[in-house]
Amino acid sequence: MRRAWILFALVAAIWAASTEKPHFKRAALTAMELSFDQRFKSLSDDPFLLVGPTRGVYLEGYGAVFTSEVSLSNALAPNPFRPAITKEDIAKIRAKKLERLPALRQCIRDMLLAGAASLDEVPAGEQIVVGVSLLYRPDEDRSGMPGQILMQGAKAKLLDAKLGRISLDQAVQAREF
Repeated sequence: MRRAWILFALVAAIWAASTEKPHFKRAALTAMELSFDQRFKSLSDDPFLLVGPTRGVYLEGYGAVFTSEVSLSNALAPNPFRPAITKEDIAKIRAKKLERLPALRQCIRDMLLAGAASLDEVPAGEQIVVGVSLLYRPDEDRSGMPGQILMQGAKAKLLDAKLGRISLDQAVQAREF
């Protein structure tokens, strides 16, 4: 009789352990945050200006979401040696930002692929999301320029795109606001 109780307790313990969901480890998100920040900083000789570090969260049942705020240009700010920014300066900054938008979009796509490959704890059916808010000066002409770029994809589709099974456009949903 005692063996039956021990066996029952052992089976119950195994069953309870098998139904527990694994907990997502914050370290995986931290590693991706640092990786994303490094990508922004090393994109070119004139890197994007990170307004703050990338932040990531895991939403159970949805996936991993990363957000950043960047400026496409290290625009000149008024200072004692340059008290005002001219209209010509503003036009040059705008042209530079428009020129750099495609590189930012590609960087975000690359970040999605890296996230899908590195975040082992995110289930295949859940999303990897990268949202980037763009910083502008109050006097800038923002027409035709997004304030935010949001890209996402299911982890399984992103991995398929990384392996060349489908195109990246099939795996990524992109929206600009």
